[in-house]
Amino acid sequence: MHDLTMIPNETLEDKVNYYYTDFKNQGKNYSKDDLREAIKYLSYYYTNKLPKTESNTEPTLYVFRHGQTDDNLNFIFSGWRDPSITKLGEQQALELADKIKDKRIHMLISSTQLRAIDTMILAISRNIGAKDLEIIQDSRIKERSYGDYQGHSKIEAYMKSPEGLERIRRGFKSTPPGGESIETVCKRVAKFCDDIVPRMKESKLNVAVSCHGNSIRGFRRYFENLSDYETAHVETPLGKDYLAYVIS
Repeated sequence: MHDLTMIPNETLEDKVNYYYTDFKNQGKNYSKDDLREAIKYLSYYYTNKLPKTESNTEPTLYVFRHGQTDDNLNFIFSGWRDPSITKLGEQQALELADKIKDKRIHMLISSTQLRAIDTMILAISRNIGAKDLEIIQDSRIKERSYGDYQGHSKIEAYMKSPEGLERIRRGFKSTPPGGESIETVCKRVAKFCDDIVPRMKESKLNVAVSCHGNSIRGFRRYFENLSDYETAHVETPLGKDYLAYVIS
């Protein structure tokens, strides 16, 4: 049901060569072909077209993902870790800033994690009417906890078991040891939406939300009635663009 948009990656072979050498120095002999497939799988080569419904008369909810972090760059399970955004992440947030600079926004909400807060600061910096608003933080829209996987390499997990990694990352009910399932994240995001939607309707508020790939799955499930499979498999680009939902 979703259109896919390809994201070009001009540095794929550089990454393959880097990780090939790095793993070889660790005594791990992975083939370049397998590493190439792992990196392509993990690099957001394909993301879903983002839904945008906006109105001049009804409240609108704007939702976006944080810009690239060091963990994204290095293919590390991030979850509840708190890495900063990279220079590219800053550029992505400023690209987003140009897209929302003319939006009428009355409230800013971010997850409690640094990458989402910093992205919000940059993304709203060119919006004259909203750039000085307080950024409200809410832990219900933070990233999915990957538990024992946090801080570990996604590439190594792929090399050990592509199917196992897919199950952990994209199984709707799959729960990493000590972590959360996508289903659990969706439930806490739904509680957030149950609170903010009535406030938006009552006060005619347009709200911008800065959050994460998995919490965005929760927003999409809530507003688009996605199935378990669809929810687990929608992909959102880092920074750069936004989702918009009219609240009527």
